Amino acid sequence: MNVKFLVLFMFAALTTCSSYQSAAQTANASGTWKADIETPVGMFKYTWIIQQNGDQLTGKIISESDSGKNEVDLKDGKIVEDAVSFVEILPFQGNDLKISYSGKIKENTMDLTRQVGDFATEQISIKRNPEDHSIQEARRNLSRPVVLAEDDLPAFPPAPVGYDQYIESITHGNLDTIQYQSKTVGTTRTTLIYLPPGYNKTKKYPVLYLLHGIGGDEFEWLHNGHPEIILDNLYANNKIKPMIVVLPNGRAMKNDRAEGNVFEPEKAASFATFEKDLLNDLIPFIESNYPVIKNRESRAIAGLSMGGGQSLNFGLGNLDTFAWIGGFSSAPNTKTPEELIPNPAETAKKLKLLWISCGNEDGLIVFSQRLHQYCKVHNVHHIWQVEPGKHEFPVWKNDLYNFSQLVFK
Repeated sequence: MNVKFLVLFMFAALTTCSSYQSAAQTANASGTWKADIETPVGMFKYTWIIQQNGDQLTGKIISESDSGKNEVDLKDGKIVEDAVSFVEILPFQGNDLKISYSGKIKENTMDLTRQVGDFATEQISIKRNPEDHSIQEARRNLSRPVVLAEDDLPAFPPAPVGYDQYIESITHGNLDTIQYQSKTVGTTRTTLIYLPPGYNKTKKYPVLYLLHGIGGDEFEWLHNGHPEIILDNLYANNKIKPMIVVLPNGRAMKNDRAEGNVFEPEKAASFATFEKDLLNDLIPFIESNYPVIKNRESRAIAGLSMGGGQSLNFGLGNLDTFAWIGGFSSAPNTKTPEELIPNPAETAKKLKLLWISCGNEDGLIVFSQRLHQYCKVHNVHHIWQVEPGKHEFPVWKNDLYNFSQLVFK
């Protein structure tokens, strides 16, 4: 899977990523690296799964050929500034063959000398998925200071006191857990769905797909943000248009729980895979089982952190599907503005709403700032909301409060 989709970080809170690397700064080797290597005994497809801890490298080396597949531990891994070295012990004809690697890393490429025992020396270049690099960089830069520009200001005032408090006396919507079959993942998946107060099967509704962060799942918004309460209160005050809200699991893999190391490359990559699951499986399921309006003007996508990056990537990348897009404190999985909006004039014509927001104490704000500045320069109308707060739910709840009042109007 070729995931173009730099990944975040997630729910606990991370900070910012920079592709710049000075000569004296230790490079980042963590991630999944791949290369095809032609050897005297045939072609081998290699995968190096590397984890970095200080100057130590550990992980797995997987090699596949016509004769089978081998998986061994990465040995003696070291990194000093941009210089890397490690060893592969490969079972070969009943013996252990030592293969040593040494070379330099530059962003998502390692140029290595590969010493195969005493038999051969060759030069290889191995590549890493860009999103793996971004996740690790975000984790390494938690303390990065926030630099604000003159226009990094609130576009809306804070939500009123009590906006997120349960009120017994009003009419409430219905929140349910449902399952759908995902051909993309090859399993049955779970999603939450919120039906508005007064829901009527004879009416047709627009749909908001609301996404979570890297440390959560389909229940993260429910447990930490209670969108059903925020929306119920808005309906009670006639401030939003009736809509169905779908809260899916954005980690599109068979074991899709937020367990163990959520930053592992395979888990991070599953957030990019969710684009196919969303477009090919979840949306068709919703539109086959609920009374929804089936056009782009009636679909919105928004999310927090990793989900904010997904929303910008998937929404701006599929303007034939979504017209309303919101990125709340979007993470390093967010594509560059040039990738998101290669044709600003065309994007501007199709968008109904582009909402970009972040807390003013959030180190990840650089990803939102760069998109805001790009849109500003290229005349792509958008809302830029910088509000008090860090990478946390009070910020995202306030975003939902404001965003939900703007969509489908």
